[in-house]
Amino acid sequence: MAYFPFFIDLQDKPGLVVGGGRVAARKIRSLLPYGPRLTVCAPALLPELESLPGLILWREPFSPALLEDMFFVIAATDDREENCRIARLCQARSIPVNVADPGNESTFLFSALVRRGPLSIGISTSGTSPSAAHFLKKQIEELLPADLEPILVWMDGVREELKQGSLPQAQRAMLLSRLFSAALQAGRPLSSDETQALLSHETEELP
Repeated sequence: MAYFPFFIDLQDKPGLVVGGGRVAARKIRSLLPYGPRLTVCAPALLPELESLPGLILWREPFSPALLEDMFFVIAATDDREENCRIARLCQARSIPVNVADPGNESTFLFSALVRRGPLSIGISTSGTSPSAAHFLKKQIEELLPADLEPILVWMDGVREELKQGSLPQAQRAMLLSRLFSAALQAGRPLSSDETQALLSHETEELP
């Protein structure tokens, strides 16, 4: 069965990563740009993890007490039985958990992730083929316009401005679509004058 791709706000949410090796580091690097408050628990940590800012490092074996108030957990030790035990403890507490080892213990999966500022694209094969997900990630990265991130940031500001006006939602959506197309064609956010000129022209053309 396929997994539904929830997109969730992790800003300032407490997360626990159990494990201090390469797998844990890879998952931590994926999470950090989204702003969670991560605690990393392991007797030994890669030097890379010790140098990352913002992590709470717990250089001790896992203790169930660490699960208290956690929003999510990642079990990424090199001991499969320990990972499964952590998963069972999380499931009993209704805490979402991702287990690094293959199996059915995870209640959420990590997707192959493409990120461009506010844009996040997650690719999952429901665990059937990480290689296929990685291949598709590379394909999508090559398709995305180079200046997509600043265009999206600009679109957010334009959208807020239009929301202050009196146009119906359907007409606002049409204008935003045309503005986005114009910015993609230009390869950059439109200037203030260009934006106003296009809005004036398009508004006159609206039914």
